[in-house]
Parts: sequence; C-alpha cells; structure tokens
Amino acid sequence: MNLPFNIKINIDFNSIFSYITSLHLQERLIYVQLAFMVISMILVGLVIFTLSKTHYLQWLFIQDMVQFFTMRPFGAKKITKQWNKILEYLDSGSESEYKLAVIEADDMFDESLKKMGYTGETLEEKLGKLTSATLPNIKQLYETHQLRNNIVHDPDYRLTLDEARKILDVYDQAFRDLQILGE
Repeated sequence: MNLPFNIKINIDFNSIFSYITSLHLQERLIYVQLAFMVISMILVGLVIFTLSKTHYLQWLFIQDMVQFFTMRPFGAKKITKQWNKILEYLDSGSESEYKLAVIEADDMFDESLKKMGYTGETLEEKLGKLTSATLPNIKQLYETHQLRNNIVHDPDYRLTLDEARKILDVYDQAFRDLQILGE
C-alpha cells in the first residue's frame, strides 16, 4: 500500500540541542523563565518563613544539643521529676496513695514506650513488641501491669506498702534498662 505522501523522520540530536540552546528560543522564553524563577523564590521564601515561625527546626536542634551534651534523652529531667513525685506517694501512709503511685507509674511507662515508637492500643500490646534483650524484666512488667489492672477494676483490692514498693521497683528497673532514668 502506497501512501500519497512520504514522511521522512530524521532525528538529529545535535540540531535539537542547538535549537534549545539557541539565542532565538532563549529570547522568546525569557519571560517564562523569569516567571518560574519568581514563583520558585516565593515558594522557597514561604517555606523558610513557615519554618522560622513554627520553631520546629529550633526545637529539633535544642533536643539534639541537650541529648549530646548531657548524654541522656531529651526530657529525662522532666521524667525524673515525675518519677520522684510518684515515689513520694509511698511516704503518705495511705493505701489510696499507694494505688495512685502504681497507676501513675504504669501510665508513665506506657507513655514512655509510646514516645519511643512502640505502637499498640494497650500497654500489653506494646510489651508484646519488646524482647527480653530489650527489657530483662519483661515478665515482671506483665505481672505488675496485671496488678495495676486489678487495682483499677477491683475497688476492694488491698495494696500494702511493701507490694507497692516491689511494683515500683519493677518499673524503676524497666526505666533504667531503657535509659529513661539515670543510674
């Protein structure tokens, strides 16, 4: 079958490149180039402005510097203060304060695991993602968490000072193993 026209396609990359870089085309596209450069500068300026107003980079820099110079995780001072407050509940002599100490220690441990990136709806799910290499006392943590659940769900549950101390010692060891609390 013969077509009434004959098409020859001859692609010469040198001629295409010379056309793209030719002064004639560059003069015609100068306004498009300028428009894109202005838009790019505006967008870069907007990103820089947004980052400077959110203090996100400053916050990350401060966190890194604190961790580097103190050789402890950022926020460790706050966690230590919170832990000491929990331990003060044991000095009250009140069973309800002992229960509160256990509940808050469990919540603090759950929150710490969450901040460390362990996912799960409950503490038991988060503990399931840990190994005995990460936390040598993981079985004790399951037991103390179960005791915490008994305290929360059974209003008649009795907790002595010695039991509360043992439970908090398990959490204390876990915090130290995870390097959340200092030695």
